[in-house]
Amino acid sequence: MRSIIHAAAFYSVYFAPRGRERLLFLGEEISQRHLSFEDKLIGIIGDAGSGKSSLIKGMFPGLELLNDDDRLDSHKVMQVRDQIDGINEATTFHLDIRFQMAFTQMHEIITFVKNSLDHDRRVIIEHFDMIYPFLKLRADIMIGIGEEIIVTRPGIFGPLPKDISDIVHSSLKYRKMVHTAEDITTMLLEREYKINHTWRNSDVRRGFVLVFDEKPQIDLGELEKKTSEIIDSHIDVSYFDEDHIRLGEFEPVKCNGPRIHVHNTNEIENFHLLKDFTYDRLNNTWSLVGLVGLDHQDIDDLNKPRIF
Repeated sequence: MRSIIHAAAFYSVYFAPRGRERLLFLGEEISQRHLSFEDKLIGIIGDAGSGKSSLIKGMFPGLELLNDDDRLDSHKVMQVRDQIDGINEATTFHLDIRFQMAFTQMHEIITFVKNSLDHDRRVIIEHFDMIYPFLKLRADIMIGIGEEIIVTRPGIFGPLPKDISDIVHSSLKYRKMVHTAEDITTMLLEREYKINHTWRNSDVRRGFVLVFDEKPQIDLGELEKKTSEIIDSHIDVSYFDEDHIRLGEFEPVKCNGPRIHVHNTNEIENFHLLKDFTYDRLNNTWSLVGLVGLDHQDIDDLNKPRIF
């Protein structure tokens, strides 16, 4: 995590993890570090499949979302028309603007949000960038999720929701590339190299890290070639269940974030592995690092900060 102060606005930036549990844990950490009981208007920005729901559940345990992945609560969908009556029943409300607009009109949503805030209720709004031009209220805290998670408290000079939206929407594709490449690599480690899941997952910008307590005796050049062959085969990738993805004709592949993937492996750009395991002398561990994007990157500065 890194923090940047710019023009009276405060930014904190985290790697956006790909697994559901890691997103939940990070949501809890963000809540503890950045959320105040005085924050009433929380804006969430990110595209479909970025992990917004898991992050929100981590930040607000027990909160019932408007449109959960597993079910639809019709009462919550129509809560914007209950207005004051509905407001008296809860202290925190969740809205997904893109979803809500399929059932109600924008002016109804705006009225509901303003009434809720006037009654000292907390409102968590997904796709906050869509409602801001009509609501015209700054969020107390905004969270954007793409390749990275950006946490900011907007000042009088911004940032505007569109600023965060432009960053996270354009970068999400790299997170999806990385996750798919990671799952193909780990599938090969388990099925062809007979290495059980003895590693820990970590992150690097535009890449993944598998951390081992002992250095595996495998040829990383060969592993890269086998992974690249699957990627270059233009295989469809799809959700199978909450713990697996479907990867072409392969048996379902284990995955703890099955909704965060490219649709086809041909979307993965310039996949490669570092040609040797990276040793961390402080923790006495060995890391396998996979990258997407640019062919040539400074290995010692992979986590170079993004300039806003």
